[in-house]
Amino acid sequence: MLEDDGLGPLLTRRDLLAQAARGVALVSASPYLAQARDLLSYDNFSPRTRDSFDFGWKFVKDDVPGAQLPSFIVSNWRDVDLPHDWSIEGPFGEKEPASSAGAYLPTGVGWYRKKFRLSEAYRNKVVVLEFDGVYQNNEVWINGHYLGLRPYGYIPFAYELTPHLHFGGENVIAVRVDNSRQTNCRWYSGSGIYRHTWLLSTYPLRVAYWGTFVTYPRIAKESATIEVKTRIANSLKSNSQCLLATSILDKDGNTVQAQETSQEVSANGEYEFIQQMVIGKPNLWSSANPYLYKVRSTVHESGRVVDGYDTPIGIREAVFDANRGFLLNGEHIKLYGVCIHHEAGSVGAAVPERVWERRLEILREMGCNAIRTSHNPYAAEFLDLCDRMGFLVMAEAFDEWKVQKGQIRYGYSLYFDEWHERDLKNFLHRDRNHPSIVLWSAGNEIGDQAAPDGAETLRGLLKIFHAEDPTRPVTAACDRIASDPLSNRARPEFISLLDIVGYNYVDRWRDRAEKYYSIDRAAFPQRRFIGTESGGMGSIRGDYSSLFTSGASATPARFLFQENRRIDVEELWQFVSTYDYVAGDFMWTGIDYLGEAFWPMKGASAGVLDTCCFKKDGFYFYKSQWTQKPMVHLFPHWNWKGKEGQIIPVTCYTNCDTVELFLNGRSLGIKGYEFPRLGMEGRYGNYPPRAKVLRTTADLHLTWDVPYEAGTLRAVATKDGNIVDTVEVSTAGEPVGISLSVDRRKITADRRDVAHVVVEVRDEQGRIVPIAENEITFDLQGEGKLIGVDNGDPQSHASYKTNRRKVFNGLCLAIVQSTAIAGQIRITASSPTLRSDSLTITTGYMA
Repeated sequence: MLEDDGLGPLLTRRDLLAQAARGVALVSASPYLAQARDLLSYDNFSPRTRDSFDFGWKFVKDDVPGAQLPSFIVSNWRDVDLPHDWSIEGPFGEKEPASSAGAYLPTGVGWYRKKFRLSEAYRNKVVVLEFDGVYQNNEVWINGHYLGLRPYGYIPFAYELTPHLHFGGENVIAVRVDNSRQTNCRWYSGSGIYRHTWLLSTYPLRVAYWGTFVTYPRIAKESATIEVKTRIANSLKSNSQCLLATSILDKDGNTVQAQETSQEVSANGEYEFIQQMVIGKPNLWSSANPYLYKVRSTVHESGRVVDGYDTPIGIREAVFDANRGFLLNGEHIKLYGVCIHHEAGSVGAAVPERVWERRLEILREMGCNAIRTSHNPYAAEFLDLCDRMGFLVMAEAFDEWKVQKGQIRYGYSLYFDEWHERDLKNFLHRDRNHPSIVLWSAGNEIGDQAAPDGAETLRGLLKIFHAEDPTRPVTAACDRIASDPLSNRARPEFISLLDIVGYNYVDRWRDRAEKYYSIDRAAFPQRRFIGTESGGMGSIRGDYSSLFTSGASATPARFLFQENRRIDVEELWQFVSTYDYVAGDFMWTGIDYLGEAFWPMKGASAGVLDTCCFKKDGFYFYKSQWTQKPMVHLFPHWNWKGKEGQIIPVTCYTNCDTVELFLNGRSLGIKGYEFPRLGMEGRYGNYPPRAKVLRTTADLHLTWDVPYEAGTLRAVATKDGNIVDTVEVSTAGEPVGISLSVDRRKITADRRDVAHVVVEVRDEQGRIVPIAENEITFDLQGEGKLIGVDNGDPQSHASYKTNRRKVFNGLCLAIVQSTAIAGQIRITASSPTLRSDSLTITTGYMA
């Protein structure tokens, strides 16, 4: 059994048995899973067990000699649970070695240790310790035995512990993490064991690690052929006769097809089974219907089950076509994509699954259907969410190959030659069964694209990609396809090797600012195109200071830049959405991120959501283009005391035909746009109804110049002559109170699940005060803890790990995490001059 971690009360034998009977102890997130399993008969469980190894670690941020030795005495080390990112704990400092790339947060060296016990029942098993991600240059020991080094901080890896374990006695895992060589990443990486860890136990005859690969040779509405390749490993000292039973289960657990195959597997060897099955009328996976089946692999030896392994799958056909763009199950779909980074504001790189789920929910509300995992392998649970939620994923492997990027001194180029094949295979083997992944990216803005030997490097990578997964195309995000000078331009032989050619900032050079992809479309008609990265509608949420000047001078440069960028984004999107041959576009970025900013900024404000996932105005631009439900959005806010009479441009994003704007009941005029514009149909002079709407602009936004006076702006939107949406923006009064809301009132008591508590500062009429900056203090009671506070301000250097935070333009966020005990969490938010507010969150065991 795994020993108690010391961070929560031991459950009694009766409690454990009761939880196991209810299935609670079978939840892998539970820290008491192995304790319950040891109390029950082993025969009651699958021979394969995979337990969370996240709880009960000790940590010190220091390079401590001898800490790998079992006899080492831990003193003044902290208790931590994993995932853990020590960098996000701060403090921010302008002189930190990670500098602008690393958000001016501390890095350095840290050690982790964990003691655990395994019963004698494990002696004849194969025991493996899995790490989903450690940043970076980690070394691992078990009971003083050195297991190995992994330099790449984004890659999953595992070590077999079996030969070095003390069964029935104490075992010690020690991990040294070295993130001291800075800079090594162009964005905030985090530091530590920032993803999950697992203890896997199997019988010696078993499905090999990441041992299944499921493909679909034929997919049609009436039937689908499914091919399952299963690697069986045999660690026994003698040959073993293996019967592999493979079944396909629907989402309700019903078997829809099954097959059995027998084969002798040699001692200390492997054998790959290949089985094909046909299922009738498959429920095809898509963005609208992310239906998941499950492949169940059951290994039999001498008439008994010795291993069981499940692989979630989605049956779908994804095709990139030179003329039609992207097709999913034969249907043309434009990729409405965003690029995002792997961290999440106040929790840094140690992101709870629910934080990702909320982020994806908000992006889906915007109409986003595709994610680019910029610029590295992501956590497994992120891809699981994309599978379940129907997102299409471009999964990216590297940001650097052999050629070093100028601003990075210790990047992956130092390790590429030695490690890229192992890292890439781990990436592909773990993730190639995800239906959400429709495209691999070998790299982002790789310097090798212009290098004399760059094509040869790409050829070697493509050989690995295509060998390990022949079902998906491969791209690279290229930013030098048309760049100057010529010596810096991507080489034609490099571009010609790519299955899909990825363009970063297609409008960056010369007349491509107007012609975009059309130049290369004419030159290479069989090329398949995708926008791997393009400028987005980023800004600092709620900051409209660029609308005004300090005096009567000309419009400030910042305002001009924002206006020009908006026009650039709109015009590029008009092109991409018009021409089917462009598969889609991934705009930079969906969400603000830490790093890539210069002091006093700590993070990039390129997102349409800030680090709290509060919506910016740009969010509504994409919603107006990517969704059909009528919507209208107005900005800026209308609190401009002292600006009376000054002209303020009021902007509207909408997918409706026309919008009429009112100020304090007075109409300021009706405006509208049509996109795409439609010509005559059927006969001369016959225009469709959509072509008859009022057109006051060719842009994808509407604008009124309004002399400021306090009061209420009201926008009334129509479609087909009917009012379909109305929105108001009013002048708010002075802040008087706090209003709390939470994304979920009930969460799981597993020490992982979280709730997002949003703070709004409101006036006496209940309106959010958009210029409020009151400091909020959080008091939390009960079975939870505060793991992060944030307000989305990219210039704030306040700690994410305290119980205080100023609201930024009226809003801030607190993330609350459960303990392992069912109960209630009471959170109260207060501020000296405001009415406080409280709410209660209930935690319980999973049914």
